Amino acid sequence: MTEFFSFFLTGALLGLTAGISPGPVLTLVISETIRKNRQAGIKVALSPLITDFPIILISLLLLSGFDQSRTALGIIALAGALFLLYLGYDCLKFKDLNPDLENPGPGSLMKGAAANLLNPHPYLFWITVGAPIVFKAWQVNGWAVAAFFLSFYLFLVGSKIMVALLVHRSKAFLNSRGYSWIIRGLGIILFIFALFFLLDGIKMLSGS
Repeated sequence: MTEFFSFFLTGALLGLTAGISPGPVLTLVISETIRKNRQAGIKVALSPLITDFPIILISLLLLSGFDQSRTALGIIALAGALFLLYLGYDCLKFKDLNPDLENPGPGSLMKGAAANLLNPHPYLFWITVGAPIVFKAWQVNGWAVAAFFLSFYLFLVGSKIMVALLVHRSKAFLNSRGYSWIIRGLGIILFIFALFFLLDGIKMLSGS
């Protein structure tokens, strides 16, 4: 039960961080909400539920070929640590968001799907961070895997929807000090996750 909640908490923190950190999909959530309405922003927020499945499947298939190689898994863990450090640094230097309000383009859901599929971050995340966590959870049981996925997408999509609702009510929210401090706080959490991945990578490469 403790491990179940551990994977649920991990998914929640990573999902929340991915959900409200600066990026193409969040920018679209904001711009569609401002330009059109909150429903348009929510449609963009839901787009990862459509586009992430093939990304996750590819990542799991790639990593399944390395499941017996501690060296390969150690290198992937170190790559994951570097990616999390990069994301954390990006959060710490966050100042404000200035979404592009030009060019209405296609429908909100299609825009969100395209932004997610063409964004390298989901691929890097699932190959170096998400998939290794899923394999660890699978060693516990299927419920741990379900807990991770459920919490990750609940907080990923839920936080983006919350941003759309807050922007709809008050556009000043994006440039408030509170939002900036939340982003920076999540950056520190990413550094902590990076440390765990770094230690895992070193442990695997050292053969201990």
